[in-house]
Amino acid sequence: MTDKQQMRAAARAARDAFVRTAHPPIRVDPGFLAMLSAGLTIASYVPIGSEADPAPLEHAAIAAGCTLALPHVVDRATPLRFLRWMSDEPLSPGPFGLRQPRREAEERAPDLVLTPLVAFDRDLNRLGQGAGHYDRAFAAYPDALRIGVAWSVQQVEALPADLWDVPLHAIVTEQQWISV
Repeated sequence: MTDKQQMRAAARAARDAFVRTAHPPIRVDPGFLAMLSAGLTIASYVPIGSEADPAPLEHAAIAAGCTLALPHVVDRATPLRFLRWMSDEPLSPGPFGLRQPRREAEERAPDLVLTPLVAFDRDLNRLGQGAGHYDRAFAAYPDALRIGVAWSVQQVEALPADLWDVPLHAIVTEQQWISV
């Protein structure tokens, strides 16, 4: 088992235990609100299992006049696309237990990406699920702001970073906003 696999297992266990005992909302920080303006496309996600729910951030983005998009995943190898989504629209089942917009929805280039993660450090490195979907999306949209959404218990001292790992611009938890 690799270091990253061990870190993922430990972080998932901590996240699962945290959600079993507490479920506070993610903090809507002034740092996040300052990034929003009417007309921006905010890519979000539908949480799976014990992932932090970005709904409070989505509500703030809608109130600021932003458009929401969600990832649409075909399989492990195909790059994800961000498709426009309105909160009253039904979602379709996708691979890996995902719920996502229908594939016919309008594709949008995100200005800001709210990204789930398994673990993070204070240097704004993230450890994802391991399929590389978000790493490839970050490369495809290099100007988009990258905001990790996580529970505070997912923070680790340091993460090993590979050449393709792109650091985040900020991380928001139920307790704090972390940025450099």
